Amino acid sequence: MVICVPLAYLLISAEQFDQSLVKELRKIVGVEEALPVYGIYDIIVSTRADTMDKLKAVHDKIRKLDGVKQTLTMIAHEG
Repeated sequence: MVICVPLAYLLISAEQFDQSLVKELRKIVGVEEALPVYGIYDIIVSTRADTMDKLKAVHDKIRKLDGVKQTLTMIAHEG
């Protein structure tokens, strides 16, 4: 039996990129990885939680952080 744990990637556009935002993201329970990237987005975050509701709560917490301008969520699925 395969147990699927919700996994999502969150692309973040920051008001102004600051390494302290990456550090704050890494402190949030449910954030597996937060990496600065070049391109349209400034940071990519890998998140995981026990349920979709908990995953949504993690993403809501991220969106409320100072410096987060815009996000794009991509929920992973088995294909």
